[in-house]
This record gives sequence, C-alpha cells and structure tokens, in this order.
Amino acid sequence: MTNGTTKAGFWSWWGWVREVTPYQWLVLLVAWLGWVFDAMDGTIYAMVQKPVITELLGAGATEGSIANYSSAVFSVMLIGWACGGIVFGIVADYIGRTKALTLTILIYSLFTGLSALAATWWQLAIFRFVTGLGLGGEWAAGAALVAEVWPDRLRARAGAMLQSAAAIGFLLAALANRVVGVHSWRYVFLVGALPAILVLLIRLVVKEPESWVEARDRRRQSAENSFTLAQLFQPKLRRDTLVASSLAFVVLLGLWGATMWIPAAIREIAAASPEAAALTGPEAERYLTEKASDGVMLLNAVSLVGYLLFGPLADALGRKKTFFLYFAGAVVTFPIAFLTTSSVDSLFLLLPFVGIFTLGVTSGFPIYLPELFPTSVRTTGVGFCYNLGRFVTAGGVFITGYLVGALGSYAKAATAVSFVYVIGMAVLLFARETRGQKLI
Repeated sequence: MTNGTTKAGFWSWWGWVREVTPYQWLVLLVAWLGWVFDAMDGTIYAMVQKPVITELLGAGATEGSIANYSSAVFSVMLIGWACGGIVFGIVADYIGRTKALTLTILIYSLFTGLSALAATWWQLAIFRFVTGLGLGGEWAAGAALVAEVWPDRLRARAGAMLQSAAAIGFLLAALANRVVGVHSWRYVFLVGALPAILVLLIRLVVKEPESWVEARDRRRQSAENSFTLAQLFQPKLRRDTLVASSLAFVVLLGLWGATMWIPAAIREIAAASPEAAALTGPEAERYLTEKASDGVMLLNAVSLVGYLLFGPLADALGRKKTFFLYFAGAVVTFPIAFLTTSSVDSLFLLLPFVGIFTLGVTSGFPIYLPELFPTSVRTTGVGFCYNLGRFVTAGGVFITGYLVGALGSYAKAATAVSFVYVIGMAVLLFARETRGQKLI
C-alpha cells in the first residue's frame, strides 16, 4: 500500500471530525466536563467509605456494622440520584437543557464539599442525598444537549465520547484519595466542591438547542400540553420506557452493587498480603488506601477503551447487540477477577477487563436513550428511565452489604451481585433497535 493510499484511508476513517462545527465540539466539551465532575463527586464516597464510616461510628464498630451503614449512605445517595434524575429531567424539558445543567452542577458540587463537615453517618447521608439530586439531573440534561446539537450520523460517537468522561471522573476521585485521602477523608470531599467553577463557563458559552426551542414553542401553542412524564406511559412510548428503565436497572445495580465495591474488595485482598501484615497503625492504613486508589485508577484508565468502543460498535452491530456483548463480558470477567485471585498483583492484571465491560457499557445510555424519545419529552424520558432503576438499585446495594456479612467477603458479595447482567441479556429481547434513526 502506498503512502498516499494510507493517508487517504486515514482521513476516510477520521474524516467525520471535520463535519463537526467548533460550537458542537464546545457543547460536547462542556457536557463532558459536567459528567467528569459528576462521576468524580459520585465516586468519592466509594473511595473513602470504609475509613469515613469507621470514624463516624467510632470505637466498637464491627465489619458488619460498617458494611451496613456504608450501604445505607450509598442507598440514600442513590435515592437522591434517582429523584434528581427524574425531577430535573422533567425540569429540563420545560426550562431548557443549559439552565438545568447549570443548576445541577452547582448542587452536586456544593453538597459534596459540605460532606466534609459531617459529624455522624446520618449527617453524611443527608449531604449525599442532596448531592445525588444534582448528580442525577446533570446527566440527563447533558446527554440530551449533546444528542440534540450534534449531527444525527455522529450521535453515537458523541455519546461514547461523552460517557468516557465517567472514566476520567473515577480517575480523579481515586487520585484525590491517593493525594489527600491519606491525610483525611474530609479533604477528599472538599476537592469535590471545585466543579462549581464550571457553571461560569456554561452560562457564558452554551445556548439552548434549536430543537428544544422549537419544541417549547409548540408546547406553548398546543391546546393539549399534557405533562411530559404522563406521555412516557402512553401506548406509543410505553414499551420503550419499560425496556430502557429495565436496562438502566441492570447496569446501575451492576455498577453500584458490584463495581463500586471494588475499592473495599481491593483493601480486603491487600490486607491479607504479607506486605500489610508487616505494617501497623497509620502505615497500614496508608498502604491499603494507596492500593485501593491504584486499583481504581487502573480500572478506570483502561475502561476508556470500553467507553470509546461502544459508539463505533453500536454503529456497526446495532445498539442491542453491543449491549449484549458488554453484558456477556461483564458476567464473565467479574467472577474470574475476584474469585480466582488471592493477591493484589494478580487482581490488577484482570481489573482492566472488568472495567472495559462493567464501566464501558454505560456509554450505551447517552446513545440509546435519547433515540427512544421525541424532543418534547427527551430529558423526561432519559432522566426517568435512567434513574427509575436507582430506586431498586438502592435496595440492591443493601443486598451487597448483607452479603458481605453473610459471605464474609467484599469480593464474594460484589461478584454475586454482578450476575445481574444475565437479566440484562434477557431484557434485550424486548428492546427496539434504533441504529440509523433520526431524532424527532
């Protein structure tokens, strides 16, 4: 092959980049940053749950009680996340994507920072609940904003790039824990207040999508003007609503009931190592914190492959087949990683494969969900379906906490929950394929 032919092939593959306007790239960047910090602030608690709950419960706390109260705070945050996603999804259909994005980022930033002031586990739960309100609302507004601004043909690529922000957010949470968490978990929460600065950029450069403005004007002129949430359960949208909600439940339970317990599982495996046995007191805690942070950074760094591949695969294979591929990969790699390893080094070799499938599958939602709903109810549909599953997931997280006590292991408990991906494979039988569809 000649050099000229090679260059032509390269530009044929990457030529789509030139179809995107500077403003469309800017919108993607702003939404991407919002999701980076959303993921960071949502994951910070997972990084510090063991030391924070241990300190807040005080002397005499058992492993079982620590796991149960950790689950309680997780669950409360997920309930807030679900409420925020549904409420702000509806709000964004009425007041606009940009305004909703601004408000939700302010909420999750400020209340993550306030979590540093918690003196009891229930105070922390309150702060995390309000944080969750912002976390859930931000994703729905950002996903709809990108889907409506980018060209239809490139929507899957934009959605995959948007969701890749989650990996960076998880990495930043792990990095914050690695750098300041070794001094105090409170400093880690304070880092989570920094994203509030992003609000200034949003207000200065991002305008409402033209498609939303037109839909708003039509709603104002419509005699019917029915409530957006009610429209999701009308015959035309009911099946899509139920399928999308079920898929979200599977992925979110896998994420929060299994993947988000990986830091605790790493600490557990590291604590049994000869290196940890030779350490005591603060040195031992520092060692466990560093190993948990290193593992999560590794997990998320390589998971970028999974995030970014979902878009091209969804265009090539279809949305349904790509979801199935990721579910199958998750249900195979998770138990192999956590049931066949007994050392941190062995686990770290397998963690990247877990991340590619369990984290990468979330890229399907900013691609698939906006395609299921018309502009007039898009963020209502996206927010409702993606977050309805969190209510059930909140109870599922308690199951993980219970399994920790019953099985005596974070690794075994998280692995048991990971089999929820099998349910996802069954749900896909009822899903509608949307590849090549234009937004309406």
